[in-house]
Order: sequence, then structure tokens, then C-alpha cells
Amino acid sequence: MRDDIIHVLKNSERALDIYELQDALEITKVEQTTEFLEELKKLEDDAIIYHSNKDKYLLLENSHIRKGIMRANKKGFGFVEIENLEDDIYISHDNMNGAIHDDVVLVEITSKMNLDRLEGRVLRILERKMTNFIGLISFDEKGVGHVQLDDNKIQLSIEIPKGKAMNAVDGHKVVVKLEKKLNSSGRYEGKVVDIIGHVNDPGVDILSIIYKYGFNTDFPDEVKEEVKRLPMEVLDRELEDRRDLREEVIFTIDGDDTKDIDDAISIDILSNGHYQLGVHIADVSYYVKEGSPLDTEAMERGTSVYLVDRVIPMLPHELSNGICSLNPNVDRLAISCVMEFDGSGKQIDYEIFPSVIRSRLQMTYKKVNSILEDNKVPEGYEPYVEHLKLVAELADILRKARSKRGYIDFGVDEAKILVDEKGVPTDVVLRERGTGEKLIEDFMIAANECVATHIYFMNLPFVYRIHETPEEDKIRSFLAYVSGLGYHVTGDLREMRPTTIQNIIQQLEDKPEFKILSSLLLRSMKKAIYSPDNLGHFGLASDCYTHFTSPIRRYPDTTVHRLLRTYLFDGHVDMSTVHKWEEKLVYVTEHSSERERASVDCEREVDDMKMAEYMEKHIGESFEGMISSVTSFGMFVELDNLIEGLVALRDMDDFYHFDEDHLTLTGEKSHVKYSIGERVIVKVIRASKNDKTIDFEVVRKVK
Repeated sequence: MRDDIIHVLKNSERALDIYELQDALEITKVEQTTEFLEELKKLEDDAIIYHSNKDKYLLLENSHIRKGIMRANKKGFGFVEIENLEDDIYISHDNMNGAIHDDVVLVEITSKMNLDRLEGRVLRILERKMTNFIGLISFDEKGVGHVQLDDNKIQLSIEIPKGKAMNAVDGHKVVVKLEKKLNSSGRYEGKVVDIIGHVNDPGVDILSIIYKYGFNTDFPDEVKEEVKRLPMEVLDRELEDRRDLREEVIFTIDGDDTKDIDDAISIDILSNGHYQLGVHIADVSYYVKEGSPLDTEAMERGTSVYLVDRVIPMLPHELSNGICSLNPNVDRLAISCVMEFDGSGKQIDYEIFPSVIRSRLQMTYKKVNSILEDNKVPEGYEPYVEHLKLVAELADILRKARSKRGYIDFGVDEAKILVDEKGVPTDVVLRERGTGEKLIEDFMIAANECVATHIYFMNLPFVYRIHETPEEDKIRSFLAYVSGLGYHVTGDLREMRPTTIQNIIQQLEDKPEFKILSSLLLRSMKKAIYSPDNLGHFGLASDCYTHFTSPIRRYPDTTVHRLLRTYLFDGHVDMSTVHKWEEKLVYVTEHSSERERASVDCEREVDDMKMAEYMEKHIGESFEGMISSVTSFGMFVELDNLIEGLVALRDMDDFYHFDEDHLTLTGEKSHVKYSIGERVIVKVIRASKNDKTIDFEVVRKVK
């Protein structure tokens, strides 16, 4: 019936009322009518068809009506993102119809499709993704609470009646749930469901953002009870059917403050002269049993969240920092991927098996880099110098082999925000990425590819990390922009391959604005996600890739471990097992991708807030930076430590014309032109921790 209704509407040149639909479908019996009405309602709820005010039905795809996601602006208007529609639809304040940021909405396009800007109005809110809202509560003389929302893109007025405030007081940051709409202009009644803390308490600023993205700072009681029952040291009976690697020279390399250690490595030269690389990963799935409260909570979280002064772990500390962490000089259960490579980086052989290891030393990137880059050996590292030189040698070979096949290195820097004991930012610096960081990345990529390829050729359900081929028109737009800057960059886009993008990057490497151009090119590409279908990883130039190496902090990796145990170690590959995982992995991959996006957004918002807080102390000071983007309302300037601020048109010394094709601003009287990549001296004129914004004004160009 569903397909029949769609077929009729698809082939109709106009909207049909319910009787015309019934006639077209030749519905005469009562039971058919009941089914017909039910399916019609489902199609309407799924936003496949639209039911107009005149009681007519039509397919959305045949109409001027679309389904999309609202991206609201703090000024009250918004843009609706539509899948497979290149331009967003502008929605004025008067046409929002109560929609707020992130709502899934049904929108009517009111402008002509051939105009420069699509405009529309919201017809209906299909789904409100935000259920809880974060804000600052204050009370009027009648005792009614009023919540000022943290997110200024959400235009709601929320009142909290007496008895629904959980004893909150003025100045508390609270989590509020909407209960009922009071009028049509965004006024709601709500209730406080949690109190985060007082706005002036240390750490409450970050906690507010954590709550916004739905990450829990504590674990449910049933999870805590389960953890209490777990052994906190490896037991003899757990060593059965595991290869004993405790006598091997195995060590870890991580950051100075890392406490959740997922991976360890080992290196040997075989009698044939080949390299034997061991990548040993914490066997998290041994402790986190499928379907247990611990597993359910880990799946819901999806990932650990790393913020400037804290970690919101996917697993309780007893596991993430304890029995699962590959700490030195203690027995730990692992899954090992031991690979043999020849001198050109070609993988000759491999084994994947459960093991027990004992890490010899918890090395740090700084000290490893001291050995490999400065030839200075820190105390305690003397026995491992030759091992480290060997791993650096192999990593260099693997990196060159990967680069040869098209691996894309965008060279994007990351900022590190330093804070004091109260969470107040004291400095913002570039995160170091030396030889040690790179070699661990090289080895983890090799292990991830090895595991993914093995299961792929078994033709069994699996979790893949995919990065799809970029859209040709987006890369062409990027090349057109680069051409407008005066650079001749070539690239055959008819057959898009990783080497195509790699070649474009190589042509830009010597340009002064390379860092900005590289970032723009990266934004032109699709995002990497998790999927049960192997579509390859474009950025890594890998035909088959997964995430296997971080099961303490990523749920997809824990799932990969569980599948390895099911398929390889326990040998369960019957049809019921296959069908179960075929169904389950659709949800696991989709949910994991969603929680990863939430984690990235949470981390970015905290960084923006702390950078703005840091710059509040530097108002009036001047800094050198590079123009990172140019818009119709001004230009953004990125400082060398990656702090970015806006030079708004209102703060410029002339009336500037925006050239959308070349992304430049040109002064009407002065004829001064600003374009991406130029270096300028800017002065901080405003900064707001609450709004997470920084405003600059240009002092002068850097010659």
C-alpha cells in the first residue's frame, strides 16, 4: 500500500485529495480504507508526503516543500540545511514558526528557485532534537524562575513555576526540560531537572557545555556495582588460550598526562631481515561484556571526551586508568596484531591473537623525541634506545609507502590551552607533533588496516571507518578560488583519487597561505564516519580501514574487539550470529558517528570559550595573524597560536565591498584590499567568554 500511494502521487501532475487517491488506488473495502489511512498518516509523519491546508496530498520531492535541519542565528533568523540541495534556505525571524537550532523541520520555499538566495518559511517542526536546555536561572518577586539560555541561537523564553525549580537559587546554572507551550512566540513553561552549580564556581562553565551535549559526568549505580565485581588484577585462570608475551620487550608511548593507555608496541628484526612490529591493544571487551550495564553505558556515551582540564571517560576510571590501561610493570590482557614488513613497507605476514603482556616502561612523547630528534637519552630510557631507533626506522618506511599510494597529510595544527587549578586559561600554544607522535600514528594505522582487511575477506559483518570520495564540484570550486589568488594549480578531477588531492596539496605547500588553503581544502571534503559497509578511507588512501586501537575511549573499537573474539578466537560464524551483527551494527555505527560529532562539537565549544576567556585579559593588546576567511560581514583573523577572531565591517575604517568570487574585501575610498592568507597586525577590542567570541580591529598589514 505504501509504495502504491507513492507511485500514484509521483505520477500525478497535481496534488490529490483523499477521495482522488482512493479512486486512483481502487480502494472499495473497509479494511483497505483503514490500511490506506494508516499508511497515509505514516508517510506524512515521515515527511515523504505533505498534507496541505486544503486537504491535498503531494510528494515532497515534487513540491516546493523540503525536510531539513534548522541552523539558527542568535539574531533570530536561521538557515535550513537540505540534503542534496547545495544552498541553504534562509528563514526570517517572522517565518521561524517556533523552530529552534537543530530542529528537523518541514520548510516551504517561498522564493523562486533561480534566485541567488533561497528563502522560505517553516511549516512544521518534525523533530525537536534538543529536549534539555542549559541556562542561568534568576527569580522574580513572585518566585517564578526565568532562564537565560547559554546558547544564544535558541530564542526561547522559559519560565519555571514555584515547586519546579529543585531549590535552585539566583545564579545557578540549571538543566531545564520544557513542559508546555504558553503562547506562539516561543514562551514555554519548564522544570529544572538538574542543577549544575553556581555560575561563579570553578569548572561550572565547562560542565554546562558537557551537559549541553548529553555527556554524563557520573556513572549509573548499576555500572558502579558491576565494576565492584570485576577483578582489578589479571588472574591466572584468565591466561588460558592466551599467548604469553610478558618476556617480550613491550612499551608504551603517550603524552605526559595520559592515564588511559590503550596501546603498546614491540619491534624485532627477523632472521630474513624483515621487521616484526607488534601492536598490542588493551582487551577491553573481555571486561565489558555485551549487554551488561557497563556495555550499555559505554555504547550510549560512544566515546571519551577530552577537554582542557578534564576527561569525561567512556569507561569508569577503575577500567580506563586501571585494569584495562596498559600500565608498566603489571600484567595486562591484550589483543595483539603482530605484522611482518619488508624493507619497502610491504606487509608480508601477520597474526591476530589474544595475549597477556607486561609493559616495560611508560614512555612519553617528549622523552622519545629527545632521543630521536636531539640524540639526548633521558634517565631510564637507556635500555630502549636501539628499539626506539628501530621503530623510527620502520615508521619512516611505512609513512613513505603510504604517501606513495596517496595518503593525504593536510598538516593541520592543533591548539593546546593551558589552565590553572581553577580552570582559568593561562596560555594558548600549538600542540607539539614530533617523531614520537607520528610513529605511533603510523603503527596504529597499520594495525587498523590489517584487522579490517582480515575480516573483510572473511565476508562477515564488521565496523569500518570510512571516508568517502569528495564531490568533484567542491574541489573544482576550491581550485577556482585558488586560481583567483593567482596560483596555477592543476589536478585531474575526472577520476578522483587520493593522489589527486595529494598532488594539489604538494603544489600549495610553498605558498605563504598554505595553512589556510589546506584547511579550506579539508573542509571541502566529506567527514569520516563509522559504517557497516566498507567504502574505503579516502584520506588515508586505504581500501579497508577500521578503528581497533583505542577501545578504552571509543566504542567502535570495543565492538571491533568483540567481533574479533566472536569470529576468530571463539569461532562463532553461524548464520544466527551473522544476522544478529548485521542488524546491530547499523545502530552501533550510526550512534557512534553521532556521539563522535557531539564530542568534537563539545571540545570545540569549550576551546572557543576558553580562548575567549584568555583574550578577555588581553583587550587592547596587538597580535600578528593571518586572514583565515572573508565574508560579507567582515573577515576572520587567525593568530599563530590558532586563536581566531572577527574583524567586523562595522569596526573597519572604510566602507568595504565584498567580492564573493575571490573572497576579498576592498575599501571604497582607500582601495585597500584584504584577502585570505594575508598577514596583518590586529588589536583585541572585545572578547566575551559567555558569547565565546573575540573581536579584532586591523592595525596594519604586515609587509
